[in-house]
Amino acid sequence: MITIDVDKPVRVLALEDPRIRAALEAMGIDTCCGGGKPLTEAVREAGLEIDAVRARLHEAMARGKAEPETKRDWRQASLAELTDHIEEKHHAFLRDILPRLADRFAKVVKAHGKRHGDMLTEVQRVFAGLRKEIEAHLMKEEQILFPYLRQMSAAIAACRELPPMHCGSVANPIRQMEHEHENAGAVLSAMRERTSGYDLPDDACPTFAGLYEDLRALEADLHEHIFLENNILFPKAVGMEEKSMGRVHGKGDQL
Repeated sequence: MITIDVDKPVRVLALEDPRIRAALEAMGIDTCCGGGKPLTEAVREAGLEIDAVRARLHEAMARGKAEPETKRDWRQASLAELTDHIEEKHHAFLRDILPRLADRFAKVVKAHGKRHGDMLTEVQRVFAGLRKEIEAHLMKEEQILFPYLRQMSAAIAACRELPPMHCGSVANPIRQMEHEHENAGAVLSAMRERTSGYDLPDDACPTFAGLYEDLRALEADLHEHIFLENNILFPKAVGMEEKSMGRVHGKGDQL
């Protein structure tokens, strides 16, 4: 019998098996930004019953192996492999969907503003702010943090000293990235709440439906993206830096 420890943090359970993460996300339980909460607390905040959630998780685990897309255990990947994956999958996805969403918002507000203008213009404004923050975030990752993580990975693999970090420690830009992740998670929650869980009104046209479909896709991808960074990439980078610096200090002590 598979046992789900309901007192474990959500992110720990999600790391143990991708099927658990997928099932939790499908039930509306955030495994990235809200992943530090125990499962019991996260379930209560989501308005669900713990026994029902545990049953869903047992069912997901009993289905057998994870789907091909989720088979890779990114905990075993190098920093370079994981940063490449994040850029190729998640950054590319964002660069495709963000302008499409902006275009769809403009069309839906124009067509449905009379009946749903207050809600739509508010969500459009919030999305515009999120888009601006995401685009700046991607630039910082691609131009500063990720290149350094690749250099760091190569240096450690070759048993060389780490390259100098302009802000002292890799933990400093990582803290900023995590702060921006928290902001993004809050915005995603606000958009979901304001749209009643992306529940389409009766008079919704296909473009309106496409807008909500893309917003759901944005939320799902960002949750996976943030989960990989917060729970695997960033802790691994900080841990590797600390271990490497400890070796350096140890050598110095022996001289």
